[in-house]
Amino acid sequence: MRKISLVLVGALIGAGAATVTTQTRLLSSTSAIAASAETYRQLSLFGDVFEKVRTDYVEKPEEAKLIESAINGMLASLDPHSSYMDPKSFRDMQVQTSGQFGGLGIEVTMEEGLVKVVTPIDDTPAARAGIMANDVIVQIEEDQVQGLTLNQAVDKMRGPVNTPVRLKLQRPGQKDPLNVTLTRDIIRIRPVRSRVEGDLGYLRITQFNEQTYEGLRSAIEKVTTEVGQDKLKGFVLDLRNNPGGLLDQAILVSDAFLDRGEIVSTRGRNSDENQRFNAKGGDLTKGKPIVVLINGGSASASEIVAGALQDHKRGTLLGTRSFGKGSVQTVIPLGGNGAVRLTTARYYTPSGRSIQAKGIDPDQEILQDIPDELKGKDETKGEAGLRGHLKNTEEKGGSSAYVPPDPAKDKQLIAAFDYLRGVRKGAENTAAPVPMGGDKSATAAVPN
Repeated sequence: MRKISLVLVGALIGAGAATVTTQTRLLSSTSAIAASAETYRQLSLFGDVFEKVRTDYVEKPEEAKLIESAINGMLASLDPHSSYMDPKSFRDMQVQTSGQFGGLGIEVTMEEGLVKVVTPIDDTPAARAGIMANDVIVQIEEDQVQGLTLNQAVDKMRGPVNTPVRLKLQRPGQKDPLNVTLTRDIIRIRPVRSRVEGDLGYLRITQFNEQTYEGLRSAIEKVTTEVGQDKLKGFVLDLRNNPGGLLDQAILVSDAFLDRGEIVSTRGRNSDENQRFNAKGGDLTKGKPIVVLINGGSASASEIVAGALQDHKRGTLLGTRSFGKGSVQTVIPLGGNGAVRLTTARYYTPSGRSIQAKGIDPDQEILQDIPDELKGKDETKGEAGLRGHLKNTEEKGGSSAYVPPDPAKDKQLIAAFDYLRGVRKGAENTAAPVPMGGDKSATAAVPN
């Protein structure tokens, strides 16, 4: 399968529609000339400002940095997910999606000028130090984070393996900041973890990198062999606090549980760039029941899997509403000058649902018992809370992303086990079914 991702590598190229009449072509041409003239006037304005800054600013500026900042500003004005990556950041992104890299093991995002933890990655220095989702990083070593770009903050946290780095964190609900010292390490992402729970299999996917599908296939085989095909009652697929990753891996993971049908479609600015991805058949679980756990930290590729299994009624979703990131980013290499991560399409579930700024509602909402110190602070804002996000109808905010560290106190996980063992009934009836014909006007433009 051609590698495409919510880090989609390579440009999506499409031809414009043919004109219909001579009159339309003339009007279009005139309009294009006027638009082009205005664009060049604005570019000339940028050149004038750049020259004034270059020659008259109180201190001699670094010209390459000025241009890079202008590019970053342009892309940041589009949406929260479009950005410029300098050559080093581009290399780091390629290494990270391979599943092994150096660092602390923290997924971070920029929110209102602050660097916020999305989730610590399992079995990394960050997780072992007790860093939690929604922690705000306010200081790295002696440097204040306020005013830094996300890439600058990440660069300061990276460094040689086995060297220490000091972070100051502000945790929601706590007055005093937390000071932690972490030792940088090689982060080897195990994207899939599994274990046997009596007659059930538990599968946790932490992110979607190049190793995810193979890890899932091996985990399913191992659990099935250990329990026995006849005794195995089903699987829990845990996608909570999974921030996403590669689209091709989300498609393969969905396909692992489906025999047929659409998995996801992507629709861009031009209809000839639209794509539809279908299951190839061969359910690795041989039709065993599945419960999918999601929460406010389940985003992007996680939502593709959850949406496909929900629409095909292949799995029952438990937990809280997902994050709502329903857009595709194409990473376009710029020769030796890094790359542009550009939002080029929205994705849709098999029924034609766009989950952009909405998220996916579980079939049954199950809330955790939140510790007193985290009450009211456990919810993510979701995509709808990000400044400049792509708009959608009926937008919904974020939901709780808290998962107790002790599985014995994890109400969502306990409910999933109960459901598969027949103790908990009726979860499949708590949400109105979504017709697979869905949004016919939206799906008609998508080619097979």
